[in-house]
Amino acid sequence: MKYNDVRKTFLDFFKEKNHVIVPSASLIPNDPTLLFTVAGMVPWKGILQGTEPAFAPRVADVQKCIRAGGKHNDLDEVGFDGRHHTFFEMLGNWSFGDYFKEGAIEMSWELLTKVLKLDPKRMRVTTHISDDESTEIWRRVAGKDAIRLGDKDNWWSAGDTGPCGPCTEIFYDFGEDFQNEDDRWVEIWNDVFMQYDRDANGNLSPLPKQNVDTGAGLERWVALLQGKTDNYDTDLFQNLIHATEDIVGVKKTDENVSAFKVIVDHMRAVGFAIADGVIPSNTDRGYVIRRILRRAMRYGQILGHRGALLSKLYPQLVTEMGDAYPELAREEKRVVEIIQNEENAFSEMLQNGIKLLDNEIPNVQNGILSGDVAFKLFDTYGFPLDLTQIILREHNIDVDVAGFERAMQEQKERSRANTKGTRTLWESQTELVPTDDSYKYAPDDKLESRVLAILHNDEFVSSANPGDDVEVALDKTNFYGTQGGQVGDSGELANPNGATLMNVTEAAHVGNVVIHRGQLTEKISVGDTVVTRINKNTRQQTARAHTATHLLQAALQHVLNEDVHQRGSKVSPDSVRFDFSFGRAMTDDEKRATEDLINKWINADMPVSHEEMSLDAAKQRGATALFDEKYGDTVKVITAGDVSCELCGGTHVYHTGEIIRARINKEKSISSGIRRITMSVGTMAE
Repeated sequence: MKYNDVRKTFLDFFKEKNHVIVPSASLIPNDPTLLFTVAGMVPWKGILQGTEPAFAPRVADVQKCIRAGGKHNDLDEVGFDGRHHTFFEMLGNWSFGDYFKEGAIEMSWELLTKVLKLDPKRMRVTTHISDDESTEIWRRVAGKDAIRLGDKDNWWSAGDTGPCGPCTEIFYDFGEDFQNEDDRWVEIWNDVFMQYDRDANGNLSPLPKQNVDTGAGLERWVALLQGKTDNYDTDLFQNLIHATEDIVGVKKTDENVSAFKVIVDHMRAVGFAIADGVIPSNTDRGYVIRRILRRAMRYGQILGHRGALLSKLYPQLVTEMGDAYPELAREEKRVVEIIQNEENAFSEMLQNGIKLLDNEIPNVQNGILSGDVAFKLFDTYGFPLDLTQIILREHNIDVDVAGFERAMQEQKERSRANTKGTRTLWESQTELVPTDDSYKYAPDDKLESRVLAILHNDEFVSSANPGDDVEVALDKTNFYGTQGGQVGDSGELANPNGATLMNVTEAAHVGNVVIHRGQLTEKISVGDTVVTRINKNTRQQTARAHTATHLLQAALQHVLNEDVHQRGSKVSPDSVRFDFSFGRAMTDDEKRATEDLINKWINADMPVSHEEMSLDAAKQRGATALFDEKYGDTVKVITAGDVSCELCGGTHVYHTGEIIRARINKEKSISSGIRRITMSVGTMAE
């Protein structure tokens, strides 16, 4: 049975059982707590929880889903077995106050054994340990003695309170070739029976209207019905794999099969998501789709392919699935254009980082890449740690994460030490022209500047050589120099032809001069013309963290009291340290409420305005200022929606949604009446 026939058979069966057949909802859920539609129940959440009326008592659908972010994340498993997918289709039939346990069990068993003709002897069922009713129904309907399990396996709830109930699951035996029980016995159907309401004390009371929520993976069914143990061996994927072979010019083999699995799976996720309106970006679900697309490109390169890949493969996806999902064809031109733009933008960065990795892999000891190398990839090329881990996984190499974190901390400590040791030397250069750093808020990679001074081994020199650790002052720069609690930018100085001269680990302010710290890769001299290039990835991450710091202060004032005020901060790409006035330890509930409020504001995607105005105008607006900060006559005001308005000269995002997520890691006392919160932001918080 072909996969389109499986989908049709399911829907036809339930249509005959008086179900209203509805099309799939969008992958973009009407639920701010979710990045994507992750299950068939998401579009019906309001009905199932009793907050929305049902438009029909019986409904059936095939819902497109993505699980690739947050707690619903199968991304890293794709390609390494035959059953994980980022995009999948979930079959579902729903009873909104109509049939209940007996009807659901009877129909599921009839469809599986009478219509699809699966062998009953190769199936087993589970029920909740408390659900005698379902257990007895299975004995009567199928002659099966159910395996009785606890809450972890056979109980569903929407949360700590509200609708909940037991579930029953059907498993199929894929055969003795699978020695692992979890691989051998695969769940093929789940019926959830919402029959109780749980109150704040944990007490259960019967719901006035009982619902049935079911789910079954189309990909698993197709594999089962086509006699395959690997979903990717079915006709659901084979034509996509053949099209990929034609594009990359390489045939699928046992050695490279993982790459093909990743590419075709990711094509489905990227294509469907963009067709539904997701735009690849550095934020929210856009970031997830960008990450998936880039992962597919990397595997294309493993196969020896260079250039466009998914944009060429998308038309095959339209051919395969366009009849069931007409939006794929309707949006084809737009989707292909967006994918092409993403592929072009990523190619250069990928090549530079991969070149470094390829040189380092032969030197790996004990299957673990040095944390220093991983940090260099992050610091120099903007490679997130998770991308490095994904690339290395195919070589069975792990990353020394502790070493990565240590290298990052050491850089920070060196920065602090260097600042103390060299500040006096720079301050002695009274003849130096102040650096024009007005370009820092809208950085341009093509900003040309002139070298004014070079500090090497605590001496000002006219030139320095490759390998020298130096500090360089320029007449103008787009680097943000460390100040106001925000760490400085990293990046490169290049010659006018684009060749790298210096890897800049940090920029810092010394009075009115911005100095650029790092190591030379080529000779540099006073008077040389250079091009400043910041690491835009770390700049974006730092901007996320800085705006999140403003939201943190606003949330603390809301959750605790209005007397809470900032007493210091450290904003870096990977974390936030925030000190504030408060006389006691926060409770777990207060920390959770603060984090939830920040993420609520993030999910609201509020605009963040960046305005220059007089200090008096800022005060009249009610902008928050640091208690010990000295401000000039003109100040910069950062306003996030209607929840935060602060004087701040740092870099920030333009919409709160760009922050992605925030997570409070620790809250502690650092002195009498002063508390400290450390917080992760962006992808680090997922």
